[in-house]
Amino acid sequence: MTSQQFEKDQITAFRHPPTETGFAINRWFQRAPSKSGSNPSQKILIQAINYAPELIGCAKYTTELAQYLSQNGHLVEVVAAPPHYPGWYVRKPYRGFAYSSELLDGVRVTRCPMAMKADGGGLWRMLAPLSFAFAAAPALLWRALRFRPDVVMCVEPTLFAAPIALLAAKILGARALLHVQDLEIDAAFGVGHLKGAALKRAAFLCERLLLSRFDDIVTISNKMRAALVAKSLDPSKIRLLRNWVDTEQIAPTPRTGNGFRAELGISDDAFVVLYAGHIGVKQALDVVIASARRLKHRSDIVFVIAGAGPSRSGLVAASADLPNVRHLPLQPAERLNELLALADLHVLPQHRGAADLVLPSKLSGMLASGRPIVATADPGSELYDILTEVALLTPAGDAAALAEAIVAATSLDWSRRIEAGLRLAASMGSDRLLPHFAALLLAPHDWAESAAVAEAPEAG
Repeated sequence: MTSQQFEKDQITAFRHPPTETGFAINRWFQRAPSKSGSNPSQKILIQAINYAPELIGCAKYTTELAQYLSQNGHLVEVVAAPPHYPGWYVRKPYRGFAYSSELLDGVRVTRCPMAMKADGGGLWRMLAPLSFAFAAAPALLWRALRFRPDVVMCVEPTLFAAPIALLAAKILGARALLHVQDLEIDAAFGVGHLKGAALKRAAFLCERLLLSRFDDIVTISNKMRAALVAKSLDPSKIRLLRNWVDTEQIAPTPRTGNGFRAELGISDDAFVVLYAGHIGVKQALDVVIASARRLKHRSDIVFVIAGAGPSRSGLVAASADLPNVRHLPLQPAERLNELLALADLHVLPQHRGAADLVLPSKLSGMLASGRPIVATADPGSELYDILTEVALLTPAGDAAALAEAIVAATSLDWSRRIEAGLRLAASMGSDRLLPHFAALLLAPHDWAESAAVAEAPEAG
C-alpha cells in the first residue's frame, strides 16, 4: 500500500439499509422523532471507560468527538469511569468507588466506580473493566431513560459494557454504534494477558454475539476491519475511520530552543530518539532499551522515553545503568507539541502479538510533528503498509536491526519522507475526519456521499 493509497483510504463507506430498533412492548419508552431541519439537534449518549481529563489513548478521541458534537449544537452525555489511564489508578480529586457527575465543556459526564490495581496486569486487566460494566449499568440505563438519546455509542475497550448500551438503545429505539479502538479480546490473548483454549472459545463466542447486535461498527484500520469481518459479522455494517490529529496544535516547530533539552541536560548537537505515550506490554519498549544498550558507546545519541503505564517502573529499572537513556513522566496537553519537537527521531515499537489488533494512536501526532520516524513492523502488517514511504522499518522485536536503523537515521536525507508524512497527517486532520464521524453518527444515510466528497481531493 502506498502513502497515496493510504490517504485515499482514510474514510471508507459501506452502504447498508436502515435497521429497525425497538420493539412493540417498549414503545412507551421510545424517544420522540427528531424534528426536521437542515441540521436538527440530536442527542448522543456515549459509554466509554476512558474520558477527559485523561490525556492519551482512547480518551483523547472520545473526548474530542463529544466536544465537537456539543459545539455543533447537539446534546451529548457520557458515562465513564474515573480518570485512571495510564497506570490504572484514580487521579485526584476523583474517587474510584463513588458515583459522581460533572459538566466538562458542555458535556454532562457521569462517573461510575471501578475496581482497579495500580499497574495491575493479568487478571486485573479483566476485572477492572468488568467491574466498570456492572457499576455503569444502572447509571447508563437511568441516564438513557432521562435523556432519551437518538444514538447510543459504546467505545471498545471495553466490550464488557456493550450489553447495557445495546439494551438502552433497544428500549428507546435509538441507533447503537460501536467504536472499536482496540480489539481487546484478541489483543489480550495475543500478548498473553489471557490464556486457555476453552476461555478463548467462550470469549470469542460472546464477542461475536455482542458485535452482531450493533447497527454500525466503526474501526480505525483495514486490518482491524478484516478481523471484525472474520468474526462472521456483516461487512456492510463495518466502517473505517482513522483516528485524527489536530494539525493546528501539532505542527512542525524549530529544533532549537526546545525546553525539554534544557530540562534533561541534553546538548543541542545530540541526536534525540524519542518515545512518547503509553508504556505497557503492547508497546514492546524493551526492544528500545535493548537498542539503547547496543548504542551506549554513542554519546551523541540520547534516548528519551516519556509517558506512563504498567511497564514504566520495570523499564526505568532496566535502563538505570544506561547513561544514554532519560525518562520523563506523562506531559500535559499544552506541552505535547514541544515534547514531540524534542525528537530528532521518533521511535514506534509494537508487540508482534498485537500488531494488527490495535493501531498506535500516537502515530498521527508523530506524523504531524514533521520529524523522522523509525518503527518496528513486519511486512504485511497495517503499520508497515502505512509507513512504507515515510519511515525506516525494522522487524518487530529485533533490537539489533532497530539500533542499526537509528544509526542510519542520523545521516539520512529525510526531506522526502517527512513531506510524505505531513501529507498523511493532513489526510488524518481532525478538521476533516470529525465532521465525517459526526455524519455517520447523526445522518448515516448521507455517509457514503459525505465520504466520497472527502476522498475527492486525494483522487489526483
